[in-house]
Amino acid sequence: MKSNELNFSGGPGALPETVLEQTRVAISALPETGISVLGMSHRSDWFRAILDEAEQNLRALLGISDDYAITFQQGGSSLQFAMIPMNFAAQGFAPPEYVTSGYWSGRATAEAARVTAMNVAWDGHATGYRQLPALDQLDISGSAAYLHYVSNETVEGLQFPVCAEAPPVPLIADMSSDFLSKPFRPDTYSMIYAHAQKNLGPAGVTVAVIRRSLLERIPDGLPTILDFRTHVTHGSNYNTPPVFAIYVLTLITRWLRFEVGGLHAMQRINERKARRVYDTLDALCDNVTVHADRRWRSQMNVAFKFADSRLDDAFIEAAREQGIVGLEGHRSIGGLRASLYNAVTEQAVDTLTNALMEFSLQHA
Repeated sequence: MKSNELNFSGGPGALPETVLEQTRVAISALPETGISVLGMSHRSDWFRAILDEAEQNLRALLGISDDYAITFQQGGSSLQFAMIPMNFAAQGFAPPEYVTSGYWSGRATAEAARVTAMNVAWDGHATGYRQLPALDQLDISGSAAYLHYVSNETVEGLQFPVCAEAPPVPLIADMSSDFLSKPFRPDTYSMIYAHAQKNLGPAGVTVAVIRRSLLERIPDGLPTILDFRTHVTHGSNYNTPPVFAIYVLTLITRWLRFEVGGLHAMQRINERKARRVYDTLDALCDNVTVHADRRWRSQMNVAFKFADSRLDDAFIEAAREQGIVGLEGHRSIGGLRASLYNAVTEQAVDTLTNALMEFSLQHA
């Protein structure tokens, strides 16, 4: 099995083999143009067609209506952390509410506080970021500008369930690490955003799905490139966009639609992968600790540690000898992390779980 197929990194993550092959060809010369994708003009008809296809594929996969604009931006979610309060924490509303459930939502909360007055609706610090709240039970102001949360905490391995009902205030979600991993109802959200390098392709592009009525709140006078209306008006082509990253994203949306068979099929695959890993870890009993409480375990990121911390690094090395890479835990909590993004195959998960069982028997 190739190393790419055994990449369990939290990001950049694995890419589907068929997408890698098409990308390899495109770097040399796109079949449609004879020019390398790395040299294609962002003003070309070819790229306009790629942008249009990427948008249409996302609408088809998720059932996104024309009530929403879809944009492809740069700067990752870190830029969105500042842009969102700049654009949407409008006068006439109570301060926005933020859920701080882990490392990345903590970054979003801190960045928002630099931009505007805001409230923390819930903070999981006291639990060591092992649990999540029920969004519909949070005590938030009914006049809040919006409620922001991170749907999947990549570092701690926590994942919210799909939000079934829209809250009384606009709901904004950073879905960077579980976007397109399963279906959900876009109409319960006012904005969804997700950077690549997880399920969408290489780093460089961030998808932002925004309810058009929310755009009416944006104050005049923002720097042009930090105004969401700029990207909507210019069709994600205001300044030179990340052509290569958007091209690969388009290939991945094709793969999801026409090879995987849509998000319901992708969800079933991801459920099987996650179940296999967690069942293996649970079978190791007190020898291994999973970071997240069972109810909130993520299907995308499995954070765990051996009871004997010396075995964490030892297993990383043993796994690497079998071609398994990317198992290092995030620097903030250490330990290990296996990320099970869409392109990680069930066969790769079997390789990982077999390695875990073999290693544990050797060090029992």
